[in-house]
Amino acid sequence: MITIYHNPRCSKSRQGLAIVEASGQNFEVVKYLDIPFSEEKLLEVVKLLGVKPIDLVRKNEAIWKEQFKGKTISDGEVISAMIAHPKLIERPIVVNGNKAVVGRPPESICDIL
Repeated sequence: MITIYHNPRCSKSRQGLAIVEASGQNFEVVKYLDIPFSEEKLLEVVKLLGVKPIDLVRKNEAIWKEQFKGKTISDGEVISAMIAHPKLIERPIVVNGNKAVVGRPPESICDIL
């Protein structure tokens, strides 16, 4: 089953959702601002993406600039920040089995469908 972690207010996320819909495959949409990640699920997604937690942070968000920018923080602290402030999580994220990708650009989603 394909899962897309989606923010409907984001144009890239909407484009990513359209790509998943056009694939004709079964999928689940998780609006992660409404249903936040658990720590366990976010760690699983980070592992599937093969990135460090900091690489999944939207560093231009006001919350990041005000509370975290310029500070040395651990991977665990980055995960905690993303759980507390889901707007910090890059989007969309598409998971298909044991593969995952951040849909930036949205066309990169095609690589795992």
